[in-house]
Amino acid sequence: MSSKQIPVVVLTGFLGSGKTTLLNHLLRRRAGRRIAVVVNDFGAIEIDAMTVAGQVGSTVSLGDGCLCCAVDASELDGYLEQLSRPAARIDIIVIEASGLAEPQELVRMILAGDNPRTVYGGLVEVVDAAEFDATRERHPEIDRHLAIADLVVLNKTDRVAEPERQRLRSVLGALGPGTPVVSAAYGRIDPELLLDPAVRPDEETKARQLSFEDLREDEHAEHDGHPHTAYESVSYTARTPMNPRRLMDFLDSRTEGLYRIKGFVDFGAADTANRYAVHAVGRFLRFYPEPWPRGEERLTRLVLIGSGIDGDALHKELEACRESSDADGTREDASRDAADERSMWGVLRYVPDLSEPESPDRSL
Repeated sequence: MSSKQIPVVVLTGFLGSGKTTLLNHLLRRRAGRRIAVVVNDFGAIEIDAMTVAGQVGSTVSLGDGCLCCAVDASELDGYLEQLSRPAARIDIIVIEASGLAEPQELVRMILAGDNPRTVYGGLVEVVDAAEFDATRERHPEIDRHLAIADLVVLNKTDRVAEPERQRLRSVLGALGPGTPVVSAAYGRIDPELLLDPAVRPDEETKARQLSFEDLREDEHAEHDGHPHTAYESVSYTARTPMNPRRLMDFLDSRTEGLYRIKGFVDFGAADTANRYAVHAVGRFLRFYPEPWPRGEERLTRLVLIGSGIDGDALHKELEACRESSDADGTREDASRDAADERSMWGVLRYVPDLSEPESPDRSL
């Protein structure tokens, strides 16, 4: 089930923050991924080269795999159902929240939905660095949005000096403790923050349509020289099974700035039949048990993504989550932990019952 689930990312930000610019940047740099974008106003998306009907209820192909839908909030469940059908072969769904609903309500709708083919992919809040104080004065609700965001993009940092950037990051850190803050100009974040690599080959060249990516490739080329703050990605592999209690302690106290965790976990004797796909974004966490593929080496493989994270420290923390060995004289304790079915209780709390809607409580 985990391999078929499509992440649904909520993208929000007040008018002028650069949310649409970021969205178009993702579409231009999607690298073969099939993206579905759900918005309530086609005019906001820069698709000048296309003829688009802007009425509610329409679905428009942006070429070579991208789709765009205009919907009312009440229609969201139906569109997510359509977009997540296997035949659509969509890799990620991005919901542009402005004008649809409060971001918190969209998150609740996604979590409370009964579609087993989608999974919450995070709430991304785009902030205008040059206008943040004025926007906050006009729209005090931004504090609430920032408090529940999984990732904050501090955009237009090219328009403010370094001392002001540091002040803004401090304010954002206080409003959303632990939430990663990524600086950007022109919405140019690294797409890998949100988009996993495409898992299918591109269409045959001879059958390939002129894509949205092609049409937009040269536009805004003058911005290519502007830097954006890249994320950090840490890969971890362990041949020794992970101790369930220790891994949950690690997840419960995740380091500041850690945005996403994905991969597979081997819990060894605690569950010899299954590996556990893990999907964490912000404070949201889910495990999905699935049988070990025949002949596959039993490893834990994780990728951790964030901003300002310490890769060496994360490696050490994960190493401490492994089952103990004879070298430290605690194998007996480790074996007892692994054999104790209660050691998995913390993990099983985050295994969803796909026959029931998710609880809106996404916190650890």
